[in-house]
Amino acid sequence: MTKNMTFGVLLLMLVVCSCYQPERNCADFKNGKFSFTAEINGEKLTTTFVRKDSIELDFFQGKVDTSSIRWINDCEYIVKKLHPKSMAEEKSIHMKILSTSDNSYTFEYNVVGSTKKSKGTAIKIQ
Repeated sequence: MTKNMTFGVLLLMLVVCSCYQPERNCADFKNGKFSFTAEINGEKLTTTFVRKDSIELDFFQGKVDTSSIRWINDCEYIVKKLHPKSMAEEKSIHMKILSTSDNSYTFEYNVVGSTKKSKGTAIKIQ
């Protein structure tokens, strides 16, 4: 009986754990002002961006860039710079919101066509 009871408890735990889904209120983050900090060459750098529907303005180190946003669904979108200054900037970025909280979201991103993915967290300022 103990063996069956242990198996039952383990099975119940597996079922409960596999049902967990992180909170994803992605629509709350389609528009607004956000900040994102990343470590680049050992230095923490922060960018601020304002997103409104299909346009995003990025403010980084005193420069402003404009990108188009194409929403795939509420939690995924493609970012493409409107005025790229290099071959690297011509490539689109696929963004996927993995989880949300009251004022931030965790996301995964990669260059379209690349398998290398990175993660980050954006904080909603407004």
